[in-house]
Amino acid sequence: MPRSSWSRYGVLFLLLSATPLAGQQPTGGAAPTGIAVKRPVMGGACMLCPWGALAEVVRQAMQPYGYDVQICYNCNAMPSPLIVADRREPPPYRPDPIVPEVLAPRNKPGLGPVDFGATSMQNMVGAYRGTGPYAAEKPRTNLRLIANIQSPNYLVVAARAETGITDLSQIRARRWPIKVLAGGGGAAGQSDVILSYFGLPRDTILAAGGRISASMADREDFDIIIYGCQGLTSAPEFAVWTVVSQRFKLNYIQLPDELLAKLAADGFYQPGTIPVGLLPGIEHPMRTVVRTGTVVYTRADVPDSFAYDVAKALDEQQHLLQWSQLNFSYNVHNVGQAFEVPLHPGAARYYRERGHLKPEGKK
Repeated sequence: MPRSSWSRYGVLFLLLSATPLAGQQPTGGAAPTGIAVKRPVMGGACMLCPWGALAEVVRQAMQPYGYDVQICYNCNAMPSPLIVADRREPPPYRPDPIVPEVLAPRNKPGLGPVDFGATSMQNMVGAYRGTGPYAAEKPRTNLRLIANIQSPNYLVVAARAETGITDLSQIRARRWPIKVLAGGGGAAGQSDVILSYFGLPRDTILAAGGRISASMADREDFDIIIYGCQGLTSAPEFAVWTVVSQRFKLNYIQLPDELLAKLAADGFYQPGTIPVGLLPGIEHPMRTVVRTGTVVYTRADVPDSFAYDVAKALDEQQHLLQWSQLNFSYNVHNVGQAFEVPLHPGAARYYRERGHLKPEGKK
């Protein structure tokens, strides 16, 4: 081969060596992430948490289609939809005080910007609107739904039996400092509505020497509990029921229909029924309000082909949902619906092909 040819090939070799191919691990660094290399970063939460548990399902569901989903285990809490909407990189690791590190692990090094995520439907819609906990933020109207996975959440109210309370109206009449445990999947906000209905606004309870807490640390010391419930689960948002329903005798409290209608007025909750046996001691159906929906979502700028693949994977691998520790299910009638948040066009194309959505132009 002529000397000039060797020179040309030598220059070409040096150029190729200096430029990593897409998906190739850079020298001395972590493998690249992103949709283009089929290593998308998904915002989740701890493995026990609903968003983290669903992220694990998505990771497994997408493997047969050539994707290696990288989960951010601390892209959780209120900022979750903002991280996705703003294409942020995963936040720094912070220990979870109630979940061991093995179940809320540190993220793999080198994770790039978050491409999609799992969160509650309420969080996604609130961030899209710029309302509720996101009222101080600009609306993230670039958010797009991929799939709404059903995850039933019941509002349950109970009192420790030794208090003698069978109706919350008794608290004001007795006038003693009351200790309230409130939280779990959005129920903390509903607790203020419930207590105020009975003439017990937060400042009144605190002024009388009482307490309103969402801390799991107070699960051994409470009089009233107002908490979201998905049954006996180890998920931090709902695990308080797993503990207190087995350690204490409880009086489960039926809320008045007028109050239930008020609770349902925010649009996220709807009237429902607590089934017999959801928790130990529930021996008859009880009227309540319920909500559902843990969403897989992304941004408008994500390629249609990727949103299509995620929607397809979750549909074709539905069986993975039943093996989660949480009560997830797939409903073809509303998998593509989450209030006014638009469905990503790629997901919409898949659902129309499958008949989950009506063809464009038809009502």
